[in-house]
Amino acid sequence: MKYSFIIIYLVTMNVLGIYIMYQDKRKARQKKWRTKESTFFLLALLGGSLGILLGMRKYRHKTKHLSFTIGIPCIIILQLIVIGFVLYDF
Repeated sequence: MKYSFIIIYLVTMNVLGIYIMYQDKRKARQKKWRTKESTFFLLALLGGSLGILLGMRKYRHKTKHLSFTIGIPCIIILQLIVIGFVLYDF
């Protein structure tokens, strides 16, 4: 399959995104060291944006931060546009 590596990569990044959201929420409740916000955005930009968004919703984490509630969906939209260009060779 032509795109199998890309699919495996994206699934891995998104599972990682959900997991990091879960871990950070757990640490927040325990008042422990937290993951930097820049780490979440870097992971989102590297393909884990859907996982980050799902983690936000599932764990109700970072949902009051405008940078996340607006930024992560914007990253997803930009990634969909890029995927559209790549798949349709525009």
